[in-house]
Amino acid sequence: MPVILQGALPAAQSGNPRLPGTMPCGPNDWLRVDDAYRAQMAYRTQLLADRRDAVLRENKTVGQELLAETLKLLPDKGFKVAKDSVTCPDGRRVVLDWNAPLYTLGHVVQEDICLLEKRGDAHVLTGAVLCFPANWRLAEKMNQPLIGIHAPVPEYTENIARRVQRLFDGVKVGRPLWRFNKLGYGDADLHQPYKKTDTDKMPFVRSERQCILRLPRTDAVVFTIHTFVVRDRPQLLNVL
Repeated sequence: MPVILQGALPAAQSGNPRLPGTMPCGPNDWLRVDDAYRAQMAYRTQLLADRRDAVLRENKTVGQELLAETLKLLPDKGFKVAKDSVTCPDGRRVVLDWNAPLYTLGHVVQEDICLLEKRGDAHVLTGAVLCFPANWRLAEKMNQPLIGIHAPVPEYTENIARRVQRLFDGVKVGRPLWRFNKLGYGDADLHQPYKKTDTDKMPFVRSERQCILRLPRTDAVVFTIHTFVVRDRPQLLNVL
C-alpha cells in the first residue's frame, strides 16, 4: 500500500464540515489537479488493472456525456487533448475509449465519480469509478437511492436525506455545488472499502472535496470526490 499524501489541505477545508453544508462552485472548479496527482494516478491505474470489478461500474450513456464535458476543461488544467487521446500532467498518454468512458476518466482525473439518475422520487447510483472509497463498497451501493447509499452514516438522518435530495433535484447545469468532510484516520491508504481496526492514534486527516453537478443532455447528476490525505495538524494552503 503506497503512502500518498498532499502537502496541505486547501484552506477552504480547514473548518468543521456540517451536513449537507454545500456552497456554490465555479462551473469548471469541480475538476482539480494537485501536488499528489502523479502518485494518486499511479495508484488509480493499479487499482483499475487489478481490481476493476471492485472499483468500476460503467454507465455508457451518461459516462460518454461526462467524458465529453470533461475534455472541454482539461486544457486549462495542464492536459493536452488530441482527437483520440489525452496527455496528462504526469506525462501519461491515455487513449479515449468511448465504449468505456468511466474507465477512461479513471485514468485521467484524480476525482472519483458517481453517476446518479432520477428514478421516481429519488436519485439512484447507476455508474461509478470509485478507486478511493472510505468505508464503503461500490457493489453494495449500485442502484441504491441516496438514503440507501448513506445508510451506515449515523449523522445521515431522514431530515438530512430530504435536504440532500432537494439539493440533487435543484442543482442547475453550469452551477455546481461543493462540500467537504474531514476525519481522522489511522491509516493513510486511499483505498479503504472496509473500515480498518480502530486505533487511538489518528496520525492522518482525510478530507473529501465533494462536488455535485448536472449534465445538460441526460439530466443526470454527477457526484465527484477529490480525496486529500495529510498528516495531522497540517499547514493549510491559502487557496479556495
